Amino acid sequence: MKKIFNKSFVTNFLAVLLIVAGYFSPMYAELIKTIGFFALSGALTNWLAIHMLFEKVPLLYGSGIIPNRFEEFKGSIKDLMMHQFFTTENIEQFIEGEEQQGSGVLNLDPLLAAVNYDQMFEGLVSSIMESSFGSMLQMMGGEEALIPLKEPFTAKMQLTLSEMVDSDKFKSALKQGLNANQIGEDIITKIETVIDKRLDELTPELVKEMVQKIIREHLGWLVVWGGIFGGIMGAAFSFV
Repeated sequence: MKKIFNKSFVTNFLAVLLIVAGYFSPMYAELIKTIGFFALSGALTNWLAIHMLFEKVPLLYGSGIIPNRFEEFKGSIKDLMMHQFFTTENIEQFIEGEEQQGSGVLNLDPLLAAVNYDQMFEGLVSSIMESSFGSMLQMMGGEEALIPLKEPFTAKMQLTLSEMVDSDKFKSALKQGLNANQIGEDIITKIETVIDKRLDELTPELVKEMVQKIIREHLGWLVVWGGIFGGIMGAAFSFV
């Protein structure tokens, strides 16, 4: 509130100087005093109104409105965050934008490289040996007869999987799995939980400081303009 007090002090001080000057001025004394009194009245009135927003003043009903009604301010803060910034539409647009860049962002090569093709081949051999062809292969050397097929099998599987993940059908299935609407709702739920938790930690003093920080500069100018318009009104009334 230092800046507010600085502006208030300067405005009120200048108004008092005008009043004092009016008592000593040989010309237009009444006009100068009227301007000074009206300017001081306007500045002090606005300063008191600002002070009453944040502090409880004895015998003045409605003072201290921000700390007294901080629960409503907390609700307004949450409403602003959830309905202006973290909306379902905004989250979905962000996710869909990321999905559209998926070809450059989502790299499945490491996933394909992590596939254990040896284990897949062993599973294939085991299945063949346990089938009705197993007895026939035993007469041809058993599992050893299938070893030459290992490298061609691995190369073919790598090619097949690569073609699969590049196919439109796979991308469509992936997009369904990464449902933007569902993810958006999940993200919003988590964001809302975090906001609720943080707001529960707020106290009337913290809410007061938060609002002061946001509108501090503008509050100071209210005092200045109160003094200016008060002085203009004083000058106008002096001619009535």
